[in-house]
Amino acid sequence: MSKLSDRINKLATSQTLAMAALARELKAQGKDIISLSLGEPDFNTPDFIKEAAIQAVHDNYSTYSPVDGYGDLKEAICLKFKRDNNLDYKPSQIVVSTGAKHSLYNITQVILNPGDECILPAPYWVSYVELVKMADGIPVEVPTTIESDFKITPAQLEAAITPKTRMIMFSSPCNPSGSVYNREELTALAKVLEKHPDIIIVSDEIYEHINFSNSFCSIASIPGMYERTVTVNGVSKAFAMTGWRIGYIGAPEYIAKACTKMQGQVTSGANGIAQRATIEAVKASPDKIKYMVDEFHARRDLVVGLLREIPGVKINVPEGAFYVFPDVSSFFGKTLRGMEIKNAEDFSMYLLKEACVATVTGDAFGNPDCIRFSYAASEEQLKEALKRIKEALA
Repeated sequence: MSKLSDRINKLATSQTLAMAALARELKAQGKDIISLSLGEPDFNTPDFIKEAAIQAVHDNYSTYSPVDGYGDLKEAICLKFKRDNNLDYKPSQIVVSTGAKHSLYNITQVILNPGDECILPAPYWVSYVELVKMADGIPVEVPTTIESDFKITPAQLEAAITPKTRMIMFSSPCNPSGSVYNREELTALAKVLEKHPDIIIVSDEIYEHINFSNSFCSIASIPGMYERTVTVNGVSKAFAMTGWRIGYIGAPEYIAKACTKMQGQVTSGANGIAQRATIEAVKASPDKIKYMVDEFHARRDLVVGLLREIPGVKINVPEGAFYVFPDVSSFFGKTLRGMEIKNAEDFSMYLLKEACVATVTGDAFGNPDCIRFSYAASEEQLKEALKRIKEALA
């Protein structure tokens, strides 16, 4: 009999972290592995943010912070929401957490009861399913394809809703597909949701600024959606601050209060030094990080172009984030260099073994036909990785 809880025994390991660990292990054995598995910018945190953190150390921000975040940080986040998203939040509607993943954990814990359903347009970020299950909710996956640019239609959303539906959770720009819902598409989905007032919308906008479509829309800005949407964001991706661990939400006040209550019993306030640095990040004009976004855009074009040269790989053009999500199902059922490729996981392991390139299987994201590449790597590494993949699949 297991001495561990059923909860932890049922919990899946994060496949992105598992693949990154395997890649590190192989590197330690002397293998020349190019890791395109983790969603982490390869830039350093901008200097003006680092300087704010250093100042915070000198200013002795070394005691417990308020559970829901420093007041002046929450005010800065309100200004950011108004400037970038045309959303009017009060500081009492903001909760700062230890990364956006922590924010999402809080939300699922305070909204879902056992048996409540949460709609997840697939592909979805790897942790959504497990977060819903940890709250004793039921994930309801709505599949999409590369032909639909990995976006769900209003008809699909309507068909997925049942009397038990309590939440829909999605990211735009999307991890893993890079797809971005425009205002028109979100308005069409909102028209369906209007008919079901009890459903809470969780909009994960962590990749908001890494967006090549020249437009961005928060679903909370669409009439009728603000009162029932939790907008999730953070500084990890756009500001290259993954290790600083700061995420935040803007939400109806009763949800914000509930998240603060939950957080007060689990972690208390987020890291004080990181919060002080985050004030400078969210106050800064998005132009300050344009050099990173432009670089990601150029890499996107490079990777899409090189993938199109590989027979059997089907690719769309992602409009945001720093991932490509090619359909590799044409290789299923084939034997490559003695290894039978039954599914995306086999394909991903084949690339690791034969090309020494680490990717993540699409199964982890709810799409078993695809694999995810992160192009948060140097141009030189990306060219070499794609060259190796092309040769391994020739």
